[in-house]
This record gives sequence, structure tokens and C-alpha cells, in this order.
Amino acid sequence: MFLTISTTGTPERPATDLGFLLHKHPDNAQTFSTSHGTAHVLYPEATVERCTAALLLEVDPIALVRRGKGKGRGGAPDSALAQYVNDRPYAASSLLAVALATVFKSALRGACKAMPERAGAPLPLRIEVPALPARGGAELVRKLFGPLGWDTVDAEPVVLDTSFPEWGDSRYVRLVLEGELRLADALNQLYVLLPVLDDAKHYWVAPDEVDKLLRAGDGWLAEHPEQKLITSRYLSRRWGLTRDAMERLELARLAESDGLDAEDLDNAVDAEDEATGEATGEATDGATDGATDGATGGATDGATDGATGTPEKPVPLAEQRREAILDALRAADASRVLDLGCGQGQLVQALLKDVRFTDIVGVDVSVRALTIAGRRLHLERLGERQAGRVKLIQGSLAYTDKRLTGYDAAVLSEVIEHVDLPRLPALEYAVFGSARPRTVLVTTPNVEYNVRWESLPAGHVRHGDHRFEWTREEFRAWAVRVAEQYGYGVGFTPVGPDDPEVGPPTQMAVFTQQTATPKEEQA
Repeated sequence: MFLTISTTGTPERPATDLGFLLHKHPDNAQTFSTSHGTAHVLYPEATVERCTAALLLEVDPIALVRRGKGKGRGGAPDSALAQYVNDRPYAASSLLAVALATVFKSALRGACKAMPERAGAPLPLRIEVPALPARGGAELVRKLFGPLGWDTVDAEPVVLDTSFPEWGDSRYVRLVLEGELRLADALNQLYVLLPVLDDAKHYWVAPDEVDKLLRAGDGWLAEHPEQKLITSRYLSRRWGLTRDAMERLELARLAESDGLDAEDLDNAVDAEDEATGEATGEATDGATDGATDGATGGATDGATDGATGTPEKPVPLAEQRREAILDALRAADASRVLDLGCGQGQLVQALLKDVRFTDIVGVDVSVRALTIAGRRLHLERLGERQAGRVKLIQGSLAYTDKRLTGYDAAVLSEVIEHVDLPRLPALEYAVFGSARPRTVLVTTPNVEYNVRWESLPAGHVRHGDHRFEWTREEFRAWAVRVAEQYGYGVGFTPVGPDDPEVGPPTQMAVFTQQTATPKEEQA
């Protein structure tokens, strides 16, 4: 099992700098032990003008058989089906990828104290893999490496037997890559794509493989056109792990688009909510307004049950809000509903209990929130009919999404106040201009009511992530403008006790589509 990495140089930047970047001296042949054999690093040529490093992996067939037990822990299909005659010692596979990561660990990280500027700069590289198993053929090899910045991706099929050309080609190719890339990027691409092309791994794929994939795929996998195939094959088609990886990749892509860190974007669940939200069933809607939603808003203060003389159980504002939303959806005769910014899935859960809602989609940018929502809904245990009614998808409301078109209604429950005001027009267009459901329900806190919350300090918003909170007049002005711009009518409904001085704790706008296309497009 063999691959070579070559570069060219000049007297000012000698090719032998490759030895510094790989942390392997060109004058020495080095040997390293691996779990399935021995890896050798040597330099067939090392001059100022050209330098080539070779990685040779000698696989121990006995260790491979002893450790390989089929598709179970530590096994790969090929080594189980043909224990003593197989291609594992000769064809590039996950064995070579693991050796690559072991021998060139620092180089994969792009770390080089001696020459940090060389490690961070592109090099003229030529990488050769003489025998690469390619389940999908040469065309798949080009599809995988082509978008990654290589000038040349040459995948020459290897014939089964040169003496019998009529037998055709084998499933192996001779791979040659040429182009200017950072060495770390090239090594990480090989680490991921060698086992992907082989479509097999010699070891059990555990959950930590997701972290390895995302670490090695940083900077290129999130935008790769074959991302789904790469992710699925790398994780041995384990559906749960593949879904987790795809969600995290989408979050990384959205965060990069917004110029944020993924952790900053994935903030829809507070640590306390994440720990307790599923257990209580009464955490907040949408993006978690935990400071006030558990309160009653004064709806039942001092009320008693006339029959027993005991105080009535107060109705949390979050529950009042959900009931108001459900009533509005029923009045709109909606059956296909989007919950945009679904958070931990409380509204989705309520919708699922009513059979009139036949197609329910929860959307959130937060992977953590969607994970909690999935647990809350017990998606893995739902019957076929129930499971067919509900879907949770990751997405950002700042971007148009074809998956969200064609629905009867959309709900933005306690969502808009979590959006920076300069980005609000993007959300408006994504919902009202692109998705264009027949009915849109928007709820948001009424800042005037905050004086009624004894636990909320004066001048504070209800949740630390709120970018703003509007008065009734401000909310109405926004809603009327959006309705006029996108061809909707709008009405307003109080949620919670309607205080004669400061109004209700939550205000809801009900948008109803009046034209098939936005008025700005008609003009």
C-alpha cells in the first residue's frame, strides 16, 4: 500500500522544505508501528528542485484477520469474506488513511514551528496513489477531487489483466493529483476520501468518527457538491451519525455565511433549557423566553375554584400562546403548517395531537434545539402514519428555502425579536416573499407589559438574546408595512390578559394572503 507526495522548488524556496512540513527528515528512512502493520516514510528523491516523500504501509495479514470480524467491531467486509486472499495489503483504503493520520499528524493540522508561513501557503503538489479502489469508477474520483482546487485529477482505470484486455477494467484506478494547495488541505482530503472511494472501513465506526470527519473536512466539505455521499460513505452508512454530521455541516455553512462562529449561531437553547426542557414539557416556545413564559401574566392571580375554595392552577403564558396559535390555524383551515424557529418542539408537539394538521414541519437553525425536539416527539418510536405527518429540518430564516414553499400556514412564535434589525428584511422576504404561505402568524413580546413582571428589572428585555422588544404601535407599524409590501392583509390578536393600560403580554399578528405575488413584483 503506497502513495507519494512530490513538490518542486527553487534555491530561495527549496523543495526539501517538504521534510519540515511533514516533520520527517529527507535523509532518514523512518518506521512506525500501526495496529495492522508497519508504516515506512522515505524520500526517493530530495533535491532543491524536486522532493518526493513516500508512505509505504506493510499490512500484517495475520493482524488483519485477527482484528477483522466482518462488519462488526474492527472489521471490514473484504477481510471477512476473503480472509487470506484479498486486496487489503495492496490497495489504498482506510488502513492507509489511518496510517496517514498517524505518521503525518502534525502536517494534517498544518502545524510547523520551523516554517509556519510555508505550512500556511499553497505548494505545487503532485500526489500519486498507484492502486486506489474506486467503487463508482474513475468518474466518481473526478467528482470527489475535482471541486477541491486540483488542476489535474487523473484517474486511470487499472485493467484486470494486461494479457486479457477483453476482461475489461478492475475496480481500481491509478490516481494522480496535481495543483497548488496547502499540504494540510491535501492530506485531509486524502484522509477522508480514500475510505470513501473504497466504501469500506477496517474498524468499527463509532460516534467520534463524526468529529474526525468534520475536523478533516473543515473548509471544504460543507460546500462540496457530493457532501451527502462523502458523509454517508465515510460513516459506513450509519444513518444516525450521517444525519448528525449533515446537520453540523449545515450549521457551519450558515455560520460562515453570517460571519459567525457555529456556537454563536447555535444559541437557541440555553444550557438550563437543554438539561430540563424535555423533562418539564413547559419550556418556552421558539427561541426560549424562559424569564417570563412560565409565568401566568396575571391571568389567574387570586382566582379560586368555587367548589373547593382552592386556588386554580395558573395557565403559563407559553401555553396560552400555543392555544391562541392553534385557534388561529384552525380558523384559517390550515392543514399543512410550518413552525419557523420551532426551538424545542412544543408547538410541533401540540400540532401533532390534532389530526387536522396533516403535514407539520419544524425548522430551526440550532442542531441542539432540533435534537431536543426529536426526543420530545419520540420520532424514533412514532408509528408510520404519525411519522409521515411530521418533519424537523435545519435551516436559517435569513435565506430563501425551496423546501418551505406550498404550505397553508407558517408560524413565527417568539422568533423575530431574536433577529438583528438589519437582518429582519431578509427574514421578511424569505417568509412572505419566497415561501408565501396563505396564512402567517407572528407573535412577539409587548414591551409595554414588562412593567407588570415583578421579577424583571426595569429597562431589561425578557430574554438575554432579544435584539429588541416592540411596543404595540411599533409592532403594528411593522406588520402593516410587511403586509402592504408582500400582498397580505393583517389583523391583530392579544395573547394573555389584555391590560387596559399596557395591553397584553404577547401580541399576535395574523397575516392573510390577498395576492398571488408580492406587490413589488407586480409593479
